[in-house]
Amino acid sequence: MRIITFDQIKKKNISPAECVNWVESALRMKYEVFLPKKTSISFHDGDVFFNTMPCLIPQINRFGVKTVSRYPGRIPSISGEILLYDSNTGSLLALMDADWITAMRTGAVAASTIKHLRKKEAKTYSFIGLGNTTRATLLCLLDIEPNKKYNIKLLKYKDQAELFIDRFKHFNTVSFEIVDSIKGLINHSDVIVSGITVTNDILGKDEWFDEGVLVVPIHTRGFQNCDLFFDKIFADDTAHVMNFKNFEKFKAFDEFANVLLNKVQGRENDKERILAYNIGLALHDVYFASKILDLEKDERSEYKLRNPLPKFLI
Repeated sequence: MRIITFDQIKKKNISPAECVNWVESALRMKYEVFLPKKTSISFHDGDVFFNTMPCLIPQINRFGVKTVSRYPGRIPSISGEILLYDSNTGSLLALMDADWITAMRTGAVAASTIKHLRKKEAKTYSFIGLGNTTRATLLCLLDIEPNKKYNIKLLKYKDQAELFIDRFKHFNTVSFEIVDSIKGLINHSDVIVSGITVTNDILGKDEWFDEGVLVVPIHTRGFQNCDLFFDKIFADDTAHVMNFKNFEKFKAFDEFANVLLNKVQGRENDKERILAYNIGLALHDVYFASKILDLEKDERSEYKLRNPLPKFLI
């Protein structure tokens, strides 16, 4: 068994574009894997949770489980670990830090969602909740579309907007505007991405959302009113949303994997308002962990070829 830390994963310099490729490859396998519903324990009025997320992927002979918790006062607020196994032998292959994987696979899914579901001439992107997953989302977008211009609105809150802008100051295809109100953030936006992890309030009034808008609430909070009047709603898994109080009132619903598989049409015109609840799949955690373990093995093999053992030690 190998223990693979956050720093070891980060040093591999896996590109955001590769992360998008991984999430889309995994989603195209979604209906051929074993993906039980995650077990979730919530406490402190739902602000804290502990989830257990298993998955078996027969195509790569791996299964695993991620344990993840959220504590709003912790940095990062969402943190976890992954156990990865060989499904042929049952051998434990790795204990792996899940923080990088959670942030990047979540951001990559959001970026893929935006790429496939936004309207054709989307120009203005609004971001709220400017933590790791929101940063990962923008990193993925900029990497898969290096020549596309992005006009981005950020909500002023403490120094978060300024820190976010500083993180992306080396990208010459993105411009930023800081706004003072939620209304200013939502109005006249083509894509709205929310990384807020805790809120009990509805963030925007119905009339603030323009025709053609795509809303991606990464952690589901704050946009429940959109459930009732948006034209289409997609999710990464039906089980994640079927207990939402408005589920039976969705105008049209399907899973995002079916869009990637060309089984259903995503956006049909530039007037549709679309909401995407991609909450997070163990499929992605286990697939990412498997890819990272394979990279670790390749690096070790390459090192051995460059640095063979002395003959007297063989």
